[in-house]
Amino acid sequence: MNYEAVIGLEVHVQLKTASKMFTRVAAGYGRPENTLTDPVVLALPGALPVLNKEALDKIIKTGLMLGCTIAPVCKWDRKNYFYPDSPKNYQISQFDQPICIGGLVEIELPGSARNVMGEHKQIPLTRIHLEEDVGKLNHGASESLVDYNRAGTPLMEIVTDPALKSADEAFAFLTALKTIIIQGGISDCDMEKGQMRCDANISIRPVGETKLGTKVELKNLNSISYVRDGIAHEIRRQIAVTGNGGLIVQETRDYDGEAGTSQSLRSKEMAHDYRYFPDPDLMPVRVDDRWKERIRATLPELHFDKQRRFFDQYQLPYTITSVLVPEQALSDYFEESAKLCGKPQAAGNWIANDLLRELSAAQLSLADSKIRPAHVAGLVNLVEAGVVSNNIAKGIFVTMAQTGEMPEVIVERQGLKQSADTGELERWVADAIAANPQAAAAFKAGNEKSLNAIKGGVMKASQGKANPKLVDEIVRRQLSA
Repeated sequence: MNYEAVIGLEVHVQLKTASKMFTRVAAGYGRPENTLTDPVVLALPGALPVLNKEALDKIIKTGLMLGCTIAPVCKWDRKNYFYPDSPKNYQISQFDQPICIGGLVEIELPGSARNVMGEHKQIPLTRIHLEEDVGKLNHGASESLVDYNRAGTPLMEIVTDPALKSADEAFAFLTALKTIIIQGGISDCDMEKGQMRCDANISIRPVGETKLGTKVELKNLNSISYVRDGIAHEIRRQIAVTGNGGLIVQETRDYDGEAGTSQSLRSKEMAHDYRYFPDPDLMPVRVDDRWKERIRATLPELHFDKQRRFFDQYQLPYTITSVLVPEQALSDYFEESAKLCGKPQAAGNWIANDLLRELSAAQLSLADSKIRPAHVAGLVNLVEAGVVSNNIAKGIFVTMAQTGEMPEVIVERQGLKQSADTGELERWVADAIAANPQAAAAFKAGNEKSLNAIKGGVMKASQGKANPKLVDEIVRRQLSA
């Protein structure tokens, strides 16, 4: 029997705020254990929560970016469970009145070949709600210690419909979602720091069946690659169990990304197991149109929308746009460079290839680069004007990265201007033809590629300063004489 997978994701994202969700104590990472706490975080008797408005702004912004309906009123509920990482023994969350309803995330699936744009799909969301994070358990050989620094951090949960069909779709979803959230300034989404975490609900059913199968929740997927690998593993496991006559049980399983295996953790809880009830210490929140419009004015251009604009406005190929658009700072850098030189395709090539190569080699961020948009634009203009050849320009680029000098200064200091002296070029061409009689004969016999050997000799004699266009013209004229 042929089976298809049905996958839903629950993505938890820590919001980048100065303080925690219900108290003014700082939110952060990497501080000494249990130093980011106060009576509210530790749930001491008499401590009362106060809402963090910045967190509400950020979840509303996320909802608007993803096309969600922003609820006019949302409320707060207590999700009751007993576990050492929760000092309250309940979590303040949103149950039946979340702040964001519906929405879509556009994804791009892998192309049929490398550097080829793949299929785009819209993945529907069920909801996005706001809650507080829990602490972190650190397990040792004989004991477990709890750090409450993370407890109380604003946490956004993004829940998809059961609409994903494969591990690749899940990977593409998380990649696109992470890009959107980072570009919106909502979170840094560093999975190693726990700022973005994902649980996957996976079931299988016979192809053509409409009823959902029994779902299994997969946890501890602490990288986007592990999400993809864990889902693929779970689909294979469920097909094998079913094929051998077994039954899939609703449970939570732990996935070991290093070993590529999973094991059962516990039977899966249902919503009623948490005994949700409205939090008596927090009032519902009303979100009016004025609030939403204030935030709507700050929305960034989504990266796939920007990519389509780059196709149309700048005629850039997919190979360049796919590099530029995921990072807001890089796409802004490109647009400034293109505006300064008026040659967007040339600017895009230098940025996507040479600039990123130099940054990677020097282990620098774009903000730390000595090459600014004016440098790129200046170099493009020098090449377009025929002042330097493309090969010479590559060396100039490396020098710019090292020194921060403008390209015009480097050209003048190093004497790199292309030679347009036709008398000198005529002599170099004649010498190159004399040194390559076989190439000359091959060209006269109709072999165009044989010209490269002669032109290469000219470029070597000129130390790369000969104008390639003029060289080509003179070589052809001399060989035709």
